[in-house]
Amino acid sequence: MTDQKAIIYCRVSHSKQSKAHVGSGLDSQEHRCRAYAASKGYEVEAVFPDDVSAGGDFMARPGMAALLAYLEARPETDFVVIFDDLKRFSRDTIFHWGLRHQLAAYGASVECLNFTFEDTPEGEFVETIVAAQGQLERKQNQRQTVQKMKACLERGHWPFQPPIGYKRLRERGKSKILVRDEPVASIIEQALNLYANGTLQIMAEVKRYLEAQPDFPKDLPNGGVRNQKVKNILNRVLYAGYLEHEPWGVGLRPAQHEGIISYETYLKIQERLKGRSYAPARKDLNRDFVLRGFVYCDCGTPLTSCWSKGGSGNRHPYYHCPKKGCKHYGKSIRRADIEGEFEELLQSMQPKSELHHVACMMFEELWRDQAQRQQASRLSLEQQREEAKKEIERLLERIVDAESSTVIRAFENKIEKVEKELLVFEEKLANCGKPAREPERSLRTALEFVGKPYDIWLTRNFENQRAVLKYAFTGGIGYVRGEGLRTPEVSLPFKVL
Repeated sequence: MTDQKAIIYCRVSHSKQSKAHVGSGLDSQEHRCRAYAASKGYEVEAVFPDDVSAGGDFMARPGMAALLAYLEARPETDFVVIFDDLKRFSRDTIFHWGLRHQLAAYGASVECLNFTFEDTPEGEFVETIVAAQGQLERKQNQRQTVQKMKACLERGHWPFQPPIGYKRLRERGKSKILVRDEPVASIIEQALNLYANGTLQIMAEVKRYLEAQPDFPKDLPNGGVRNQKVKNILNRVLYAGYLEHEPWGVGLRPAQHEGIISYETYLKIQERLKGRSYAPARKDLNRDFVLRGFVYCDCGTPLTSCWSKGGSGNRHPYYHCPKKGCKHYGKSIRRADIEGEFEELLQSMQPKSELHHVACMMFEELWRDQAQRQQASRLSLEQQREEAKKEIERLLERIVDAESSTVIRAFENKIEKVEKELLVFEEKLANCGKPAREPERSLRTALEFVGKPYDIWLTRNFENQRAVLKYAFTGGIGYVRGEGLRTPEVSLPFKVL
């Protein structure tokens, strides 16, 4: 028995291998290294495991970083570092010698179970060759992995981590495929559709909507959702049933999984993200003042709002005009007054019960008329699809004849745009004649809104209230201090009834 202190280093390239029972798991490596140390008479003082690859960079491995810190904290002891295989040490030639020099600087020597280190020019040459072989294998494995994943993408399968709202499921006799992960998928579907149709005007409102859903997973300690997560959800074409991966040259194509929104809805979302939001984009637009930005002063300025603290310390909600120069500037309007009057207005808009039958007949007639127009719509879509295909062929022919790289790039951009339009035509044709809902269900939903806007408002659900503002009125409502709300311009269904 000697007084030599030893440290064992074990590494696998993935956490799934850390508990492998055969061959090269962390436990197996540690067992062999301890047996080696015992045969040499070494006293094992510490074991440092790693279950990450880090692409050859030893400082990116937590276990190796901890090992070096351990050596640095004990400069009085000359350790021997034991590892199972030279490939566990480093699989990059530059990092291999960098690590060797770093260990030598701390006074540590290295020993390997299946390789003998020699401090000779010939020994360094052999060691370099073995390290280079490890680097070659690592890069070959990396290339093979990328090729397999790229092949999956080209076949329409998503090989990366499933996005939130999806999970991976293996069907019998088939590859793993993304499927809806409920109830999160339905929450995301609703949020995306609300943003596409303008009910949720800005990204911050999408964020608040997701945060208000108890079943949506939160990623902040305060129960909030990160802005980046919201941005990723709005930008993911996977939710439309398509995929692409530009870094590997995989262009847009239909995916094997089912989308939770249509591709047309996805394009609307992208247009809204690129465009300028027309809703009040104020950070302090909140659920306490649902009419903020909708009711405006007689000077034409949307009313803002605030909480005011009274003499007793209680806080009171008010609306007011923020425009300097207005005769009502800074003069408060009690929230109870303006919102109470608005609720009376909504109550007066609810149609009488005798009109219910008339409304039912109207919607049923519209439904039948829409069904009759489906065939004409299909013919029109087929014609547009064929024209898009011909346009792509013409552009490809012009690319062949073009010599300027600028002109070629312009044609390629045009082709990309037409291809996206073609996808929309294909999607519409697939759904043409196939109603999204049963007629009775759609009729019931429409009449519930048109017949009971006041009842919907009283649910006090922020999204429901914003929907009432959007669909019951064609614009905002004026408010004259001392007189009240002006007569609003209501949407067509309420005009008819």
